[in-house]
Amino acid sequence: MTIAVCPGSFDPVTAGHLDVIERCAKLFAQVHVVVAVNAAKEPMFSESERRKMIESALDADGVENVVVSSTDGLITEYCTRVGASVIVKGLRQNGDYEAELGMALVNRQLSGVETLFIPADPIREHISSSIVKDVARHGGDITGMVPASVCDALIQAVTEEKK
Repeated sequence: MTIAVCPGSFDPVTAGHLDVIERCAKLFAQVHVVVAVNAAKEPMFSESERRKMIESALDADGVENVVVSSTDGLITEYCTRVGASVIVKGLRQNGDYEAELGMALVNRQLSGVETLFIPADPIREHISSSIVKDVARHGGDITGMVPASVCDALIQAVTEEKK
């Protein structure tokens, strides 16, 4: 059984993230979606909230062979712990490749885990968590950029930020 890992901050999970995860789930027996916790960053949503958002969206889409978890360590250590042989990363636009290639090479050096790049669906390649948060902060319509359950949570978080 081949286990794949899809890591990311997922702050919040977007339609683009879900597209890559769901396509990955069709290729591998089991997929671990791993919320990467970085103490140096200040996310909008807690690790627990991000995990719940991902689980809810995947349940709504009927995806069953996915495990949602988190780590605050190296992703290669997580891969070794669960027996994953591949890390899957979605690539949106040209800049993603340069940023991801270095990490892929380091991950292979550290653990022998290979990285597979999946190109983003062209209709979603412009969507990122940062852009979605920015649009929401300015009152723009984020429908379709994130799952409906995330829309509600994001609007509530932005309202709380403004207080």
